[in-house]
Amino acid sequence: MPDPRTHLVGPAAEAEIRRLTRRSLLVGGVATAVGAGALAALRYGPDEAGIPWFLRRVLEGNERLARATFSNRLAPEFPRARAAIPRVNGRYGMAETTDSASWTITLVRPDRHDAVLTLPALYGLPRSEMITELKCVEGWSEVVAWGGVRFSDFAAKFGPAPGQFDYVALATPDGGYYVGLDAASALHPQTLLCDTLNGEPLPAEHGGPLRLVIPVKYGVKNIKQIGRIEFTRKRPADYWAERGYDWYLGL
Repeated sequence: MPDPRTHLVGPAAEAEIRRLTRRSLLVGGVATAVGAGALAALRYGPDEAGIPWFLRRVLEGNERLARATFSNRLAPEFPRARAAIPRVNGRYGMAETTDSASWTITLVRPDRHDAVLTLPALYGLPRSEMITELKCVEGWSEVVAWGGVRFSDFAAKFGPAPGQFDYVALATPDGGYYVGLDAASALHPQTLLCDTLNGEPLPAEHGGPLRLVIPVKYGVKNIKQIGRIEFTRKRPADYWAERGYDWYLGL
């Protein structure tokens, strides 16, 4: 029997080799062009708010997933014996010393006049305490006993009418640090305007006299030394989202 490996000989074999070579070159060229185009799009495509577009798509996907699974789930709470003092981390926009007696909060609402509140305005609201874990994007965590008033109670008394806002923006008095929250996160039952740490007045280095505590978010959302609160329809700026982090930052 003839050897099947040699059934093409002479001109017929050369023609087949040329056909296969042209096809391989064509397929390879198309694949190379597609790959080069994709790489160029990744490298040179437009940034969105200072973030490469493909990374922004990933962050937006993370946010959609986090929102879909949020449903007011509660962060775990712990025995008081577990509570400790967290490390001092992040001083953006913070003053070295604060005076709680003269501290003010500028309040901005879409359907009411702006207002300036002092801390005693919060004292008539129901008090809440919780022992939850503060988690940092750097990888460390600490169980802390927090005390203050629920943001939902604050919003019910001082905020706009229900349904009049979609987001909340919070900032330090000098605007040096700022975070944005969607309304559902701001009104979560464990979101506190916090003024005590492990049963003691909140010290300045940990955000005193007033900070946000939201244990369903990473620590960078737990803004210290709140000087401004705005209820808004527009998605607000966020310090770390502008620097490449996820805007939502849910746990």
